[in-house]
Amino acid sequence: MKQDSTRNTAYTVDCEDYVHVVKFNPFDSGDACSLIAYGGNNYVVIGTCRFQEEDAEVEGMQYKALRTFHHGIRVDAIAWSPETRLDALPPQIRFCTAASDRKLRLFTSDLQDKNEFKPKVLFYTFQSRLPVYTGLQTLHIETFDGHSDYINDLVFAPKEGQEVASVSDDHTCRVWDLEGNEKAHFVLRSPGMSVCWHPEEAFKLMVAEKNGTIRFYDLITQQAILSLECEQTPLMSADWCLKNTLKIGAVAGSDWLIWDITHSSYPQDKRPVHIDRARLFRWSQVNENLFATTGYPGKTTTQLLVHHLGHPQPILTGTAAVGSGLTWHRTLPLCAVGGDHKIFFWITEM
Repeated sequence: MKQDSTRNTAYTVDCEDYVHVVKFNPFDSGDACSLIAYGGNNYVVIGTCRFQEEDAEVEGMQYKALRTFHHGIRVDAIAWSPETRLDALPPQIRFCTAASDRKLRLFTSDLQDKNEFKPKVLFYTFQSRLPVYTGLQTLHIETFDGHSDYINDLVFAPKEGQEVASVSDDHTCRVWDLEGNEKAHFVLRSPGMSVCWHPEEAFKLMVAEKNGTIRFYDLITQQAILSLECEQTPLMSADWCLKNTLKIGAVAGSDWLIWDITHSSYPQDKRPVHIDRARLFRWSQVNENLFATTGYPGKTTTQLLVHHLGHPQPILTGTAAVGSGLTWHRTLPLCAVGGDHKIFFWITEM
């Protein structure tokens, strides 16, 4: 790990391939808070990160790769399950991916080495359920097949983790159980770009569409109950604030937009931030006024901006070499972006 002041990063991690997506574990689950996952062209790597900002015994940053999972195809999105735990015996890692073949893959691993009394690897497909044995650790994979176009986002149910929601360019949001059975199906009016499930609103699902509409669905009645409007397109990314369930943020066109859902279906605040188009919006997990946006990758770099609602200008500007993905740490004002053979980390002073 090394300091990299030339691009305003606090730390970097070297990777073997281009990083298409990066995701800190967002759940408060003991040591699993330190987990980070990133996806490349045909693999997912699970590792742990410790930072001096949270542990005085750490010098700078300590990163440890725990396991590389063969994926066989480009990884486009990753979601962590709240069932993931490192302090269990045996530990359990569970995450779901979206891939360029329009399928979801659910991975469950105990991170154990070879065991003479167990199959080395259990590989299940949604279609056949037939086991295939290979490798060293015990691994279960379920494949969910149903979307007919590119999958843009996915999320686990935040309490029990027994369902997964996904949105796609096929104008649908689908909710699945962990065996790949479709439990709910919402028809959208344009491509689904983001889907969010808030731990304090377990029976509601937020879905953001490219046409600039954000809808909330009641999962009991399976009906839309509230909608928000950007009044501009394309909406590329939206997020539901962890610290304040009334706050919604998004990027559309070159602007970021913020809603307070108790006041209006239209944004309370919006500002132009990226010269061309904005790509991603993510709220901080530790401060309801802190969020980050990224622009579309240029030929050589991607711009990261960190914003605070109490400041008129971005409080941090960074660049990553053709970066992709954006994620915030669970307990620190620290965000990460993937890139060409690297992950870049920025720490924000609040």
